[in-house]
Order: sequence, then structure tokens, then C-alpha cells
Amino acid sequence: MAGVFPRLELGRSIKAFVFASALGVAVVTGSFDNAQAQGPESLADLAEELGDAVVNISTAQRVQSQRSLQLPDVPEGSPFQEFFEEFFNGQEPESESPQRVQSLGSGFVIDGEEGIIVTNNHVIEGADEITVNFNDGSKLSAELLGSDDKTDLAVLKVEPQSPLTDVKFGSSEVLRVGDWVMAIGNPFGLGGTVTAGIVSARNRDINSGPYDNFIQTDAAINRGNSGGPLFNMDGEVVGINTVIFSPSGGSIGIGFAIPAETATSVIAQLREFGETRRGWLGVRIQHVTDEIAESLGMDSAQGALIAGVSDSGPAKEAGILPGDVVLKFDGRDIPEMRDLPRMVATTTIGSTVPLTVLRRGEEVEIEVTLGRLDELAEVEQTEQDQESPSNTEDETVVLGLSLARVDEALRQRFALSDEIEGVVITRVAEGSSAEDKRVRPGDVIVEVAQEPVATTSDVIEMVNRLKADDRRSALLLLSNGAGELRFVAVRIED
Repeated sequence: MAGVFPRLELGRSIKAFVFASALGVAVVTGSFDNAQAQGPESLADLAEELGDAVVNISTAQRVQSQRSLQLPDVPEGSPFQEFFEEFFNGQEPESESPQRVQSLGSGFVIDGEEGIIVTNNHVIEGADEITVNFNDGSKLSAELLGSDDKTDLAVLKVEPQSPLTDVKFGSSEVLRVGDWVMAIGNPFGLGGTVTAGIVSARNRDINSGPYDNFIQTDAAINRGNSGGPLFNMDGEVVGINTVIFSPSGGSIGIGFAIPAETATSVIAQLREFGETRRGWLGVRIQHVTDEIAESLGMDSAQGALIAGVSDSGPAKEAGILPGDVVLKFDGRDIPEMRDLPRMVATTTIGSTVPLTVLRRGEEVEIEVTLGRLDELAEVEQTEQDQESPSNTEDETVVLGLSLARVDEALRQRFALSDEIEGVVITRVAEGSSAEDKRVRPGDVIVEVAQEPVATTSDVIEMVNRLKADDRRSALLLLSNGAGELRFVAVRIED
């Protein structure tokens, strides 16, 4: 619900990302030699034209409150003990009563004939009643057509007596850092408020979901602006204001909006189906770090590294393999791992698209027919720590790892499934590169430099070969006890 402000950890400091539930006034200062750099002389005409399409959204929810009456902690034998025992014994231990919780946010009309309104999911989440308040003072009850928590979007429908003023989406892809933008919303329940600023950055990942791709703006956004539109100077919606960065809860000039390019496909599906229907590739992926890129002979760290392939997914059928690095999807470059899930999710289910993957130093073209994602996140698999007692008998040490071939005793010791074959890690040296990469005893080395290994001699041979090729790191494919795979680049010590 709007008004709930989670705090996210960034690095080692705790700072607040607040779901934007309001706008405040931002003053743009500074002098420029070029008169055109001053920005528009006035936004009055634009604000007047667009204001009626922006709405305030109020929600109500009944929640069950619970109040516990507890005996205060008083010294045993104290004269207060008898007094409090007599008082509290006369009270009910618990009292429950429903309470009405209200919240405010913003939204905007995208179809005046049908009465379709867009807002944020967190503005209306859990609401029993949704009321849309218009600029002329009128109010209409709204029906929720559908919502999506992954992108924080919701679509509402009202029944207007006459067509409403609506606005159109523009392209967020053509936005440049420094372009002027204007926001209209409902800050702190004050009603329609206009603020202006510039695009501060694009493609921001704030770790709020798997499809993060926010527009950052310094247009003042505060609590109550959630779901409000971010306009370009042509009066087109290029973003939906949703989150602010603020230790205090007020605007400090760092706000985030969902790009129109992300929002339009989700909104269309919510209108048609009442839910999102995303494409599915059927892979687990990892970041391509500088060390992994070097170990694969790549010039730069880019793309998405395939760490695992679902047995029943489209990727398996298309011939995608663990260790492949997806460089392009449907002709579009993949600069970072996080770009791939977003591209796949917004692609039509059942469509066949080309992928360019790097496999053993060669680029390979693959065509894959996408399935439907049943809300299975294609994100990096969280590595699970597995601590076990160390045993250095009959072990080989390389890369700071004590190794032994998998046998029945080691299967039982590290709870390895019967299907896992390879070389088990029995101990990790303190301070080693492997320890830094969270390699743990019980992990099993399945491949080194994309070559299968079955014995400790295989591992040593591959590492020596990498040293001879002047490689600075060895790419290991590791399996945990349950058979889940991940890639780790371990530094080769001189």
C-alpha cells in the first residue's frame, strides 16, 4: 500500500527507497551561456492541457487489529504486584476490532472512452475499496482489472458518464540524460501538483525486482506521487513515477519512474487478460564478471552466462548449454545479465527468436521458441553454503582447494545426490580466491574451462594448461549437493 516505505540496503549503508506517494516543488537553478539550455520558458500551457488526465487515488482497507494486555514486569513481592494482578485479571487478555486504513496515491487516464486508469500496484494492493478523484472534484469507484507486482503496475476501470480526458504514451527509448520532464501527482494528499526537472540517468537497477530498468529524474517526487505520470515536453507519458530515494521520506532530487517501454506491454496484457503473460527461456543465468570474461577469452564482460538449463524448457530443446554466454537476443545486444530476463519477458509467447551465444570461444547462432513463464524468476541462483569437517587424507590441493574423487563415503559425508559425478572439494584454504567466491566444502567440480573433469588429475591438467596459456583465472562449473550448477572464476596463483 502507498505510505509503506521499505528501506533497502545499498553496500553497507542503509538508505531509504520510498515508494513514491507524492510530489513536491523542485527549483531548477543555474545559468547557461546558451539561451536554449535554460529549458522551456513556461510549462503552464502543458500543465493545463494535461492536468485533467491525472487523478488522485484513495483506497480503503479493513484490517484486524489486535491489542494484547500484558502484566508489567515488577519485582516479585512488590506492593505493585498485587495491584497490577488485580487490575489485569479483570481485563480481557486480548481485544480485537477491525480498523479502516486509508491510503493515497496518483494515477492517470489512458483511455477516456473506456475509463481505463493506470497506477502503481503498491497503491491499490490489498484495498477493499478504490476511489478515483478527478481534477474537477468528481469521484468514481474503480474496479481493479489486473496488477503486476514484478513491475509494480496496476490497471483500473471506472464507468464515466462522459469521455474522460486521457493522455498517450510516448517513447522512453529516445529519452536522453538531460532531457526536460514534468511530473504531475498528489503529494501528501494535497492534490494536483506540477514539478519539473531533467532525466538524471537511465536504465537504473535499484534491486526492487527482476525487471528493473528505471528512469532517474530530479523532478521533485514525494509520498503520494506513486502511479503518477512523467511527461516529456510533447505531453507524452514517458514514465510512471514509483520510487524515491530518501533517508527522510521527502524528495532530495532522486526519483525513479517505470519506463513507458516497460509499462505499455504489461498494461496491454493486464487490460486483456487481467494478468501478465511473459516469455520463458528456461535457464538459470549469472553475471559475466571480469574474471569470468577473461577465463573465457572475452574482450569485455558482457552478456548472460548460462549456469543451468531446465530439462523441460525451451532452451533445452533449442540446444542451449550450460557455459554458453548469450550475447544477443532477437538481434539486440545484452550489455548485462539483467537485460536478458527483461527482453525474454516482453517477447510474445510462442515466437521464435534468434540468439547469439559464445560457446568455447566461437559465436553460435541458435533459434529458440519461447514458452510461457509461470512466475519462475530467471535470475542468478543463490549459492548455498555447505560447511563440512575437513579431511586432508588422500587429497590433491590446487587453486587453494583440497580435492578428492566422488565416492560413496564422500556422497554420504556431503549429502551428494547419486547423479552427481566429478571432483568434490573437501576443504577451501583461508584467504584464497576460491573462499572469496564462496566456494565451499561439498561443492563438486564438474568442469574446468568448459571441459568435463572426472578425477583430480583432470583438474590439475586443465589448470596447468590454463597457466601455459597465460590465463589469470580458471572457470569452474560447480554443483551443490542437490545438483544445482553455477560458474565461478577462481584466480590462478603464480
